[in-house]
Amino acid sequence: MPCAARCDEQRQTIELKLMSATNNTVRYRMDATHSRFVVQAFADGLLSMFGHNPTIAICGFGGDARFVSDTLEKASLLMLVTPDSFTVTDKVSDKDRREIERAMREDVFEIARYPEIVFISKKTSSHPIADNQHHVKITGDLTLHGVTREHLIDANVTFNQDTLSAQGEFSLRQTDFNIKPVSIAGGTLKVKDELKFSFDIFASRQ
Repeated sequence: MPCAARCDEQRQTIELKLMSATNNTVRYRMDATHSRFVVQAFADGLLSMFGHNPTIAICGFGGDARFVSDTLEKASLLMLVTPDSFTVTDKVSDKDRREIERAMREDVFEIARYPEIVFISKKTSSHPIADNQHHVKITGDLTLHGVTREHLIDANVTFNQDTLSAQGEFSLRQTDFNIKPVSIAGGTLKVKDELKFSFDIFASRQ
């Protein structure tokens, strides 16, 4: 099953955990094909293969944002990511690409045991910064590698009658989720504990 279809199927299962929407609540569904979601790893060690920090694209994700119409009152967010969709975007050889992606899936995220990453919001605050644009702070539970921790996401959100977009970035430490930072290619590429995520998400009203 393609990543997008699998993500959609998992999203529908996780969605049952959310509070039922009220009659005046609007729902926007994420569109991964028109969005950008990237992980920046920070390299350490002898970089014999690479001259920069590895950049990873997240291809398989989905989710919903819900809030009272024309405001961000009582906003909620559900997001689900399939880590087996992570893809190296750097210009490297096919062999190096396969090794990095294998290490991510098998050694870092252990996708056979933990096939999904889930974020469910618990609290949202916002303030307007322009017409139909708000700066939003979303506090929620992030479940990664079998560990659930509270996490904060900052985003600038723009919405209208039919579409919503959100841009922002956040960081996390792998060791907070019982992940050991990986060493690749005989130790020539070591990845630091911190990972930086940046996103430009597009969603359409349902």
